[in-house]
Amino acid sequence: MTTIARALTIAGSDSGGGAGIQADLKTFQELGIFGMSAITAITAQNTLGVQGVYPIDPIGLDKQITSVADDIGIDAVKTGMLFDETRIRLVSEKIRYYRWKNVVVDPVMIAKGGASLLTENSITALINELLPLATVATPNIPEAEAITGRDIKTMEDRKRAAKDFYDMGVKSVVIKGGHHTEKDTTIDLFFDGNTFTYLEFPKINTKNTHGTGCSFASAITAELAKGNPLSNAIQTAKQFIHYAIVHSLAIGKGHGPTHHGAYRHFGENMNGNREGKIWQESMKMK
Repeated sequence: MTTIARALTIAGSDSGGGAGIQADLKTFQELGIFGMSAITAITAQNTLGVQGVYPIDPIGLDKQITSVADDIGIDAVKTGMLFDETRIRLVSEKIRYYRWKNVVVDPVMIAKGGASLLTENSITALINELLPLATVATPNIPEAEAITGRDIKTMEDRKRAAKDFYDMGVKSVVIKGGHHTEKDTTIDLFFDGNTFTYLEFPKINTKNTHGTGCSFASAITAELAKGNPLSNAIQTAKQFIHYAIVHSLAIGKGHGPTHHGAYRHFGENMNGNREGKIWQESMKMK
């Protein structure tokens, strides 16, 4: 009998297959763990944008989580699009009830095409209920600005925002740099309360980046489910998404999806070589 690490994604369904639970389950599979899902909302979505969002009844969401948790068990959980305050509170209650320790919160607010995926009155519930349960949160810069109320223009701004997250009760945070203006690279900033870690990788000139945030967070989740340390999980996730973007798929008429199989095909046998560079500094603010 083969044993395998197990992870649950609690997120929306992307009919286009590039983001949401579809991206999460593909990532789980590629990184060698067993994936399960609890769907918060169904989206009519493709590479051009989101044409409709249809939330699942909270009772149905509750039953999905309970069904897999009581039978199969969960080593790590990732949350994505939770839609509204009711579902954020429900998911938070479930995390507390089952005492899950490996919790990755991707505070999904806006789809690649610009559509809002989280109602305005949900941010308070996200801050007060869910973020304090997070092992790591993975906002992009616009999401970090919405949550902290801080304009983020420079790396110093990003470091202050990371400390804001930590002060909210988040154990650690990765503020992703894909929306920033570095010319030739992107820098993700990881903060664990003591140390800032910078993950700098070459910027890839492609419009096909649909699902990058979901896939990055689910890659961290997969590595945590396997028992790997958080810092290692984040570095593996960065490598995973880098290769997924390098070998992204030209599908559809808009923002195509990343290639979830690229890390296995092109990146897993790197013999320790890395595409980017990673460095650290202790916490200090100007």
